[in-house]
Amino acid sequence: MFIDHVIIEARAGDGGDGCVAFRHEKFAPRGGPSGGNGGRGGDVVVVASRDLTTLIDLHYRRHIKGERGEHGRGKSQTGADGTGAEIVVPVGTLVKDADTGETLGELVDHGARLVAAQGGKPGLGNEHFKTPNNRTPRQFTYGGDGQARRLELTLKLIADVGLVGEPNAGKSTLISVLSAAHPKIADYPFTTTTPVLGIVRVDEARSFVMVDIPGLIEGAHQGRGMGKEFLRHVERCRLLIYMVDIASPDPAGSYRMLRNELLHHDPALLERKSVLALTQCDKIPGGTRGVDPQLLDLHEHTVPISAVTKDGLGDLLRVISSLLYEREARAQ
Repeated sequence: MFIDHVIIEARAGDGGDGCVAFRHEKFAPRGGPSGGNGGRGGDVVVVASRDLTTLIDLHYRRHIKGERGEHGRGKSQTGADGTGAEIVVPVGTLVKDADTGETLGELVDHGARLVAAQGGKPGLGNEHFKTPNNRTPRQFTYGGDGQARRLELTLKLIADVGLVGEPNAGKSTLISVLSAAHPKIADYPFTTTTPVLGIVRVDEARSFVMVDIPGLIEGAHQGRGMGKEFLRHVERCRLLIYMVDIASPDPAGSYRMLRNELLHHDPALLERKSVLALTQCDKIPGGTRGVDPQLLDLHEHTVPISAVTKDGLGDLLRVISSLLYEREARAQ
């Protein structure tokens, strides 16, 4: 099960109370105050891990709590700090306060940490209040309350290349041919119901991560079909591949529809590096060489392909590589 959005209850631990105590030693009957401070409450920390690809664990674990700090003790002993609680999430997770909508942070690197709820401050023991004029203080303070928050966690997959197209445009077939991914492939719409990641090897030294986004239909940005839930996953892709079925009634219209859906979701996506792949060319006379020249002019980088016959896939990989690694080539 692929889960990319959850809301959980996080509560940090309370601080420990300060202690009121006095020294009672054999040769120091009036030894003065010796009450120690309490310990600090445990934080709730969100930690990113590349070993996870979904938020499914948190789907079943909605309450996260840090430990309370220990109370202070006599003989000037400070209570131990409470143990914090960790929320492990996939790399690419956005953390928000669910009540206020405030963005707390984004975890885009493995091992990145974000304190989502701070532990309560420790209480002060009576030793802290000793002064020349008050040698036997009985004051102390209680530990502070740990911060409580409703956290909204949203996963945005991090991939180099994102496949964007209508249902049955050949996205799943392409990623299955180019990588070791095994998405569901069938002759009916919406066979891909969750994003699928695959690693595509270019050569001995270079590879990239490709993600297959569930099919988009017109109005996806408004909630039609399944697109609205998954459009967020193209936001972090470095390069987009528009997948258009060459055998469809209006390939040019399909291409414009895909661009329009991205425009309404996030206009910045149209500025992203992109390639137009005219798919399923095995269904037309002449294959990749029988494509209408007008369709080849729809986009700056247009490549006709057939994932079934593998015709044109070499050209597609060369275009992807040149766009992904052009900065490296310039530097050399």
